[in-house]
Amino acid sequence: MPGIFLASADALPAVDPRYVAGLVALVGSVVAAGAAGTRIRARLTKRILILGSGSTASMLIEEIESRPSHYVVVGVVDRGRPADGALVSKWLGCFEQLPAIVDRVRPTHIVLANDQRHDIPFEMLLHSRVRGVRVEDALDFYEQLTGTVAIEALTPDRLVRSNGFTNSRPARAGARALNVLAAAIGLVLCAPLLAVVALAVKLDSRGPVFFVQRRAGLDGRSFPLLKFRTMRPCDQHLSEWEHDNKDRITPVGRWLRRLRLDELPQLINVLRGEMNLIGPRPHPTCNTDLFEKHIAFYSLRSAVLPGITGWAQVRQGYANTLEEEIEKMRYDLYYIKNRTLWLDARIVLETVGLVVRARTAPPARTLGARVTSNPKTRANANRIPVVVGQALAPPR
Repeated sequence: MPGIFLASADALPAVDPRYVAGLVALVGSVVAAGAAGTRIRARLTKRILILGSGSTASMLIEEIESRPSHYVVVGVVDRGRPADGALVSKWLGCFEQLPAIVDRVRPTHIVLANDQRHDIPFEMLLHSRVRGVRVEDALDFYEQLTGTVAIEALTPDRLVRSNGFTNSRPARAGARALNVLAAAIGLVLCAPLLAVVALAVKLDSRGPVFFVQRRAGLDGRSFPLLKFRTMRPCDQHLSEWEHDNKDRITPVGRWLRRLRLDELPQLINVLRGEMNLIGPRPHPTCNTDLFEKHIAFYSLRSAVLPGITGWAQVRQGYANTLEEEIEKMRYDLYYIKNRTLWLDARIVLETVGLVVRARTAPPARTLGARVTSNPKTRANANRIPVVVGQALAPPR
């Protein structure tokens, strides 16, 4: 056609066959790597089949789906159709259909979240167990997933029968020796820093260099906890919660809190045998009665030495209400139940990370309305208040 010129094959530029081969090889490598990555992710993904459709099952599903993880809920099995409308879409069938359901969805884990244990099909579960499917209790699985203990769903007998709480005398002696050695080395190395901080506190505002307060320690015994003072002294104040005293925090104190340097004098408490480097933070003794009344299993905190830093400290920020203290108790009980040298090392590393970044842990979140429908466990859940407006003295 006029105005249109078609180039002949001879006029096209020559293409090096090696270039084509290299391009094909590159594309093939990318496709193969993508396919391999998909297979690896599929193998790492844990497929969870939940037995039960009560509030415990709902709590588990909410936690799994609200956080990025390698867990995916493949369905729910119960003796009947779930009453909770949100679980209906995940219901796969009744207990009698469990073998066929397992063959169809191929779970890696079966989690027992049924509040009525007498009707659980244990014989069917045994067949799945010997075929390599991991069968776990809901609360044990919840601990692994969240790093907390669901105290609102626990009864003392269930806690007694659970794993953990290894607290042998040789382990305590070894850990104590390491704490004393670390505290002594820390005081020597930090001596110049301690002197500089003490001078800064003294020049920044009137009042003593140290803040001393009676705290509850091992077996409930009180001891004088030492901190660098970070607030201006006053005769009267609304409460000792941090949010009620922000206007009293000094400029130097604000930085000391952010860098956790106000806690350094507690190395002396460690040497005196009143604290460890790692453990639940000690609460003021004036709060003990109230906390024991409203927080389930609170007395278990006194089974170990309190710490300068702890699992609750690196996972949650300052608690400013009783409800937030309850949330931190979930972390503290997890630590007491599962403490190991590796967990302590992880807490130290996360504490160092917070100090280096000059950041505090995320604000403490509250329990909300996550309670079980089991009447035996509801008594514990009912001990948790929803609205709190008390003037207390939390750790500062």
